[in-house]
Amino acid sequence: MRRWNGWGDESVAYPLHESALAFLAARIGAGTPFADASFDAACATLVPSRLSSAALPGGVHVATDAPTRLRHALGQSLPDWLRLRHGCIGPAPDGVAFPESGEDVRTLLDWASRHGVSVIPYGGGTSVAGHITAQAGPQPVLTVSTARLCRLLNLDAVAQLATFEAGVSGPDLEAQLRAHGHVLGHYPQSFEYSTLGGWIATRSSGQQSLRYGRIEALFAGGVVETPRGTLDIPAFPASSAGLDLRELVLGSEGRLGIVTQATVRIAPTPAYEAFHAVFFPDWDSGIAAARALAQTRAGLSLLRLSNAAETVTMLALAGHRRLVGLLDRWLRLRGCGEGRCMLLLGASGADGPARAALRTALMVCRQHRGVHVGRKLGEKWRQGRFRNVYLRNAAWQHGYAIDTVETALDWPRVTAAMAALETAAAAALGAHAEAVHAYTHLSHLYPQGASVYSTFVWRLAADFDTDMARWRALKGAVSAAIVAHGGTISHQHGVGIDHAPYLAAEKGEQGIAAIRAVLRHFDPDGLLNPGKMVGDAP
Repeated sequence: MRRWNGWGDESVAYPLHESALAFLAARIGAGTPFADASFDAACATLVPSRLSSAALPGGVHVATDAPTRLRHALGQSLPDWLRLRHGCIGPAPDGVAFPESGEDVRTLLDWASRHGVSVIPYGGGTSVAGHITAQAGPQPVLTVSTARLCRLLNLDAVAQLATFEAGVSGPDLEAQLRAHGHVLGHYPQSFEYSTLGGWIATRSSGQQSLRYGRIEALFAGGVVETPRGTLDIPAFPASSAGLDLRELVLGSEGRLGIVTQATVRIAPTPAYEAFHAVFFPDWDSGIAAARALAQTRAGLSLLRLSNAAETVTMLALAGHRRLVGLLDRWLRLRGCGEGRCMLLLGASGADGPARAALRTALMVCRQHRGVHVGRKLGEKWRQGRFRNVYLRNAAWQHGYAIDTVETALDWPRVTAAMAALETAAAAALGAHAEAVHAYTHLSHLYPQGASVYSTFVWRLAADFDTDMARWRALKGAVSAAIVAHGGTISHQHGVGIDHAPYLAAEKGEQGIAAIRAVLRHFDPDGLLNPGKMVGDAP
C-alpha cells in the first residue's frame, strides 16, 4: 500500500541508526517527534465535493469520495508533507477520474470545457514543486489520473522506438522493454512511482542521463489531448521543418494538455554495467577530475560528485561504524582526510567499450589524486538509489525535515553557487534561531557545466504555521541565491508552484509572454492545471 502522507510503500523502511541520530543531534540539535494527523482526521477536513454524480461524464470512472480525493490532493514537496502530516490539507480536488484510453481523456476534457471545471493531470504523484496541488477558486476541480494508461503499444527494434501510454510507471515501462531485450535508461530517484507522462511534462533527468540522455533526448513524439483538440506529434529521426512541437510539450506541466501516448528512443539492454567509487583529498581536485571526465566525453553512464559535507553525511548515515572507520583510516593513509570528496562513476553498454570507458575514467581520476576504492560503495549506491529517499520518512519520525534544491550552472559558477546555497539556508534558518545541516552533490555533469543538488536537514517545530514559515524562509533564500548566481531555477524537477516566482528572471519578459500565448492557444479558458509554472495573469 502506498503511503498517504509520505514517500513510497508502507512496508518499506529505511531506519536511521543511533549513530546517524547522534550525528544529526551534534550538528543541529536533537529532534522532537510528534504525532501526525490520522488519515480519517485529514479526510474529515475536506469540504464536500462540488461534483454531483448526475453531472459527471458518462463512461469514465470518477470518484468523489474523500479518501480518493485526499490520496490525489498533494505531492511530495515539503509543503505537501506539512499539510498532510499536520492535517491542514486545504483545497483538494472535487473528484478523481480514471480514464482507460486516450478517448476517455478526450471525453473528460470536452466535458470540463463545457462545464467550466478545472483539470489537474496526475501521474505518479511524486512532484516536489507543487504541480498537482489544487488552487482555491470558484470552479470545481477534477484530477485526471493516468494510472490505467500503462500499456506498451508498439516496439520497433529496428528503429529502436517504443510507444507507450503515458501513465506507465518506471518499473512497468522497463519490465515491458526488458522482455524485448531493451531499456529506456531513464532512472530519476522517483523511478519506482513516477510516470513517462510526468517525466515529459516536467523535463526530468535520470541518474544515468550521461549515457541515455535526459527525457528531451528520449522523447521522440506522441499524442497530447488539449482543450482545442488532439495534438499528434510524429516521431522523426530529425527534422528542420519549423518549430519542434515536442518542445511545446516538454516542461509544459499539464498546462496545454494531457500526454496520453509517447514514443521514446530505446537502447539494447547493456551487456555490462558497473559502478565504482573514487575519493579525492579535497573539492578542488574532485571537481577538476569530474570536469575533465565530462569534457572529454569519456563514455560513462554516471558521474556524481559529493562535496565534503555530503561525503561525511553519507558515510555517517550508512550505519556501519566499524567498516566506515576502517575506510576512514585507509583513506587518511592515502592522503584523503577531513575534506575528502567522493565521486561515483558508472559505465554501461557493450562489454568492451564500457570497460574501456571505465579504465580511462579511473586513469583520469588518478591524475587528479583520486583514490579508487573499487565497486563496493558504487554497488551499494546502485542497490539503494531508489530507497535513499525513504530517509525522509525516518527523519520525520525523529523530528527532522529534509528538503532539496537543485539548479544547473556553467563550470566557473558551480563552486561559488554551491557555497552560496548552503550559506543562504543557514542564514534563513538562523533568523528562526534554528540550525541547518546542508550538503551538496553534482548530480549530472555536462561539458558546459553541472547540476548542483543541495540537501537541507533541520528540526521540525511540531506546529504547522512555524514549520511552514521555516520552509518558506529557506526556500526563498536558496532560490534567490540561485538567481543571483545565474543558475536555472530547476534542472530536473520543473516549476510548479514553488519555483514559479523565479521563472521570469530566467525567461525574461518576452519569454514569459510567449509561454502564456502558447498556453492560451491550447487552453483558451485556462482550465488546465491553473496556477502552475507561470501563474494565471493575463
